[in-house]
Amino acid sequence: MTETAEAQTERAGHEASRYPWLNRYPSQVDWHQRFRAGPVSAMLHAAVARHGNRTCTSFFGKTLSYREIGALVDRTAAGLQALGIKRGTKVGLLMPNCPAFIVYYFATLKAGGTVVNYNPLYSVDELAFQVRDSNTELMVTLDLKMLFDKVEALLRTGALKRAIVASFATQLPAPKSVLFKLFRAKEMAQPDRSAVRRNVVYDADMLAGAGEFRQPPIDPDTDIAVLQYTGGTTGAPKGAMLSHTNVTVNAAQSAAWASGLAEGHERVLAALPLFHAFAMTTVMNFGLRQGAEIVIMPRFILNDAMKLIDRTKPTVMPGVPTMFIAMLGHPRLGSFDLSSLKYCVSGGAPLPLDVKERFEAVTGCKVVEGYGLSEAGPVVTCNPPDGPVKAGSIGQPLPGTTVSLRDLADPTKEVALGEKGEICVKGPQVMMGYWRRPEETANQFVGDFLRTGDVATMDEEGFIFIVDRIKDLIISSGYNVYPRRIEDALYEHPAVEEATVVGIKDNYRGEAPKAFVKLRAGARATVDDLRKHLEGRISKIEMPAEIELRNTLPKTMIGKLSKKELRAEEEARRRQK
Repeated sequence: MTETAEAQTERAGHEASRYPWLNRYPSQVDWHQRFRAGPVSAMLHAAVARHGNRTCTSFFGKTLSYREIGALVDRTAAGLQALGIKRGTKVGLLMPNCPAFIVYYFATLKAGGTVVNYNPLYSVDELAFQVRDSNTELMVTLDLKMLFDKVEALLRTGALKRAIVASFATQLPAPKSVLFKLFRAKEMAQPDRSAVRRNVVYDADMLAGAGEFRQPPIDPDTDIAVLQYTGGTTGAPKGAMLSHTNVTVNAAQSAAWASGLAEGHERVLAALPLFHAFAMTTVMNFGLRQGAEIVIMPRFILNDAMKLIDRTKPTVMPGVPTMFIAMLGHPRLGSFDLSSLKYCVSGGAPLPLDVKERFEAVTGCKVVEGYGLSEAGPVVTCNPPDGPVKAGSIGQPLPGTTVSLRDLADPTKEVALGEKGEICVKGPQVMMGYWRRPEETANQFVGDFLRTGDVATMDEEGFIFIVDRIKDLIISSGYNVYPRRIEDALYEHPAVEEATVVGIKDNYRGEAPKAFVKLRAGARATVDDLRKHLEGRISKIEMPAEIELRNTLPKTMIGKLSKKELRAEEEARRRQK
């Protein structure tokens, strides 16, 4: 029986009241669309079939086509199987951005294993905890001393069983490879002279001994593709279990949102670390799914990044606010051609509206702010590329994603539009749970909604505005003080480049906000200037008890401003008094 026009209108109105974002969802995006899940490696091989001759990776000038990357993944998967990697085996990746990261990521998943991402800057103790907690059996790294020394220590103590060492130099163009070996010899490790050499396999030897590949059975919904370690909302490291479905669908959701991009015609700048969930999805998986050329940087270095954009002409650049701020502050900004950029996604931290507008004015590029967390693949919401811009908003839910704001005292209850509530997320990208932590998994969900720990409001068109994180909330004289409000007000001062606010102990108020500020290069402002600027913008209870000017502010590996170090400094300072 055909639904009448009146019934369709009534149903649409009911849906829009339940899902406010449908009142003004991007016309070119279907929120109701369903995505076909499958093994993550199938996403790469589909791209190889469609774009075999197109450049897949560009690294210091050396390029590999999709067909070449696909062949390397196939051989590496067979080699991993010959080493005993099978369905569910945990394989760690400890390396900076490079083609080998992409190859081993997809080869591990093709062989049936689970990728465990590791931060190369972690200490040996931090790595050992994650190795033991995840049951990582094999670590893949590069023959760079700074990396191998850590792997060697893990092998020596027995925390790790085996390691594969890939050559960094062979990933470079031939002339640069020779020069690297000649002039950077001190930076290279010598695993064959190590006391743990019997536990080390060279990448080249593994490939030489690779046999015939045997396709393992993979259930996209239940097999873990990636263990992504995160502090979550409690700060304790734990592995978010992302299934093949979680990973493939989040890449597909991101591609559906960026509907203005042309498959097989884009270049993505890989400046964010691929071991982080943000870059894993929005750079690597999104880029490969789109048949894009991935222009790889080992890590973001401002001057190198500016030169690389000028020379290679990327069209897409996912980044964090500190990257966009740094680029705008480059003393020779006008000497670089950044006009090739047409789509930039900002995540990881709030993007000041002033930064967004200035970057768009300089480059002609559209900058959209998104939001996510490792537990959700990670992308949850994004601002429409061609839709309305609402200052301070993290946008609307991606297709197939439901966002519900829940009462801070009782998360089983939904709050009304315009009221503050905890962001809770339901969608095909939401994790299976935390690895070996059933109690913490249960606490992280309310029904089938993932609790994020972020406090926000939602307007009548489904645009979401983060107020703060629950754990960042400062209780001052019994009042709730949200650091985000103070930070936003500080960013309105023309001399402020970066600002972050933490809570400190206060004998009178119990707890009070303290602001840490970095000024723009060449700009001048005193603490008194900043206080006068804040007057009228925030309440007296929100006024920082202290404002400290610094030359630099601590950041995470991804470039996000980090409050953890600042809290630790303040705690140490308090104990010394």
